[in-house]
Amino acid sequence: MGSWAAWSRARWALLVWALTRLVLVAGSLKIGPFAAPGGLDYSVDRVYRPWSEVLRHGAFPVHDVSWQYPPGAAGPVLWPALVPFTDYGHAFICLCAVCDAAVMAMLLRAATRGRGREQGRGREQGRGRGRSSAGCWIWALGLPLLWTTPWNRFDVMVTALAVAALLAASWHRLPAADIAFGVLVGLGALVKVWPVLLLVGTERGRRSRVSWAAAAATVVLGAVAFAATIPGAFGFLTAQRDRGIEFESLPALPFQLARHLGWSGRIGVHEGSTEFLGPWVGVVARVGEALSVAALAWLLWWRARADRSAGQVLPDAAFTAVLLFVVTSRVLSPQYLVWLVGLAAVCLLRTGTSQRQPALLVLAACPLTAAVFPFLGRELVHGSIPATLLLTARDLLLLAAALLSARRLWQATATGRRPSAADDRRPTAAPRAGRRPGSAAPAAASPARPAG
Repeated sequence: MGSWAAWSRARWALLVWALTRLVLVAGSLKIGPFAAPGGLDYSVDRVYRPWSEVLRHGAFPVHDVSWQYPPGAAGPVLWPALVPFTDYGHAFICLCAVCDAAVMAMLLRAATRGRGREQGRGREQGRGRGRSSAGCWIWALGLPLLWTTPWNRFDVMVTALAVAALLAASWHRLPAADIAFGVLVGLGALVKVWPVLLLVGTERGRRSRVSWAAAAATVVLGAVAFAATIPGAFGFLTAQRDRGIEFESLPALPFQLARHLGWSGRIGVHEGSTEFLGPWVGVVARVGEALSVAALAWLLWWRARADRSAGQVLPDAAFTAVLLFVVTSRVLSPQYLVWLVGLAAVCLLRTGTSQRQPALLVLAACPLTAAVFPFLGRELVHGSIPATLLLTARDLLLLAAALLSARRLWQATATGRRPSAADDRRPTAAPRAGRRPGSAAPAAASPARPAG
């Protein structure tokens, strides 16, 4: 009965997912009411396609300053060129759609049939209690709120690996669960570095040792294989050394305001991205780097002191870690929201997550992101006040989400307790004599937990 009830709640999310993806198909392929004379998205048609041609000839496109990815990114860029009977752009969008569908399928299965063992889990939890379809809803709604960006970047492919890794880690009864988690994290890190942050919340002892070793082995073996077969595999390590502050990042907000108050700098294309150039940019960039280091230090301090044994800590910690690095980064491209939506979806599969409010803030930031990118991007470059205000609201929402996420994670793990969905404590009373085994016991009254 528990699984059927869970499926009944999740099927509406599946219906919304299917309907919204029909619109995304038309929008991404530029057909029907979304037809445009310029063809497919610029990133697909004029960036990824030329890169795939270089990769097919056995080299990385290191001559292009926009290539700033680990060697594993060659896979998502090259695969569409190998799909027969269609052109590169259509194949790329189809592969993104397949990854989108795979994430939804994994979330649905976890919401309706997941049996990951959690600390202190009772028989009622084994029949479905503690699981939620909210994660399916976050994924179904979050991507279309970003418009076509998720299907025009390969970030949805990396996000699929991250979601698969976190869900694999929840299957404690499988002996290879920790190995699978580490391997998937390693594969994601080979494509884009950020999935390595998923390791921050691993449980103490054997689980950390096995998963970290599996991730490290995957990264090392993959990097050696790429380096031995394709020249330029490690060019990404220095590719971003000279980058400044991308104009949509949170550290760029002071310059968004300053240019309306007489600041002498400008916006221009530099090192493959649109950045602020001029006085004080270097100083603010170094402050952003310092904040990223501070975020890493806090995460390591949290890891040393927190109780990481509860089942939902791993995805919650991953969500917090990625949020902290997104808001302190010098780059905050619109596709970064795809990562956050995917991680938020895994968090919300459990009613006991500490990240419900931060996840909703990220969801609220999605339509603001789409309003600016792609619709008002040109106006933002030229100093449009409405576009600047929308971007400011988006960045402040993400900043609030990051700070709240870190606070909630600390509160949920510092004392070894797990917050409920309502963030209150309701201990279960001992069963009365004569009560039928397995039946629910009445909840004893207790003082409300302080909000937070």
